[in-house]
Amino acid sequence: MANPTAALLVIGDEILSGRTRDANMYHLAGRLTAVGIDLKEVRVVSDEAQEIQEAVNALRGKFDHVFTSGGIGPTHDDITADNVAAAFGIGIDVREDAMEVLATNYPDGRASINEARMRMARIPDGARLINNPVSKAPGFSVENVHVMAGVPKIFEAMLDSLLPELAAGQPLLSETVRVDLPEGEVAGPLGEIAKVFADVSIGSYPFTTPQGLGSNVVMRGTDAARIAAATAQVRDAFGVK
Repeated sequence: MANPTAALLVIGDEILSGRTRDANMYHLAGRLTAVGIDLKEVRVVSDEAQEIQEAVNALRGKFDHVFTSGGIGPTHDDITADNVAAAFGIGIDVREDAMEVLATNYPDGRASINEARMRMARIPDGARLINNPVSKAPGFSVENVHVMAGVPKIFEAMLDSLLPELAAGQPLLSETVRVDLPEGEVAGPLGEIAKVFADVSIGSYPFTTPQGLGSNVVMRGTDAARIAAATAQVRDAFGVK
């Protein structure tokens, strides 16, 4: 049975302008690989309503899981929650359970929740809350779309809360063989090995050292025995011990 598939939708003008470097894709890819969910696509869109809605609808129909990052804070340009609700054609409003959780982040409880902070308790109708142990403002899931914060520390904490609830598959395993030859000399033999091991993903990734060009050959798959066999053939083909 094939592993579940996933996409990441990164939302924010700050990413597209180069002001902020996204770290969540790297973290998500590693975590999903470890639990057997295959990350297949990553999109980055601006803080524009139509762009967010179109991306959510395109991705949720294509993949088993869609993770979003960014745009659920207290400011006017945090519009992800509203536009996820719009993409599903459902309502959104301040929700009591979200308010209760959010209030625990402040010494004065609800008395500290001003109008701006209240925006973080606006949850689409029927959504399931995602726990946020860092700043308490919850994320949420609507069907297969999981909406989380853009701040890496909070995104990672939310993901820790969410992943155990998701159906997973077989973890993706990998082996790497360093070949001190340029890709042009690796390509032919590697292509023949790939034909034999069609069930193993085999990729070549070039690198440069002061001594010359080289290639890291990476075998990926879910069957440890097949990966080991493919790795052995690669080592033998290029004389790597």
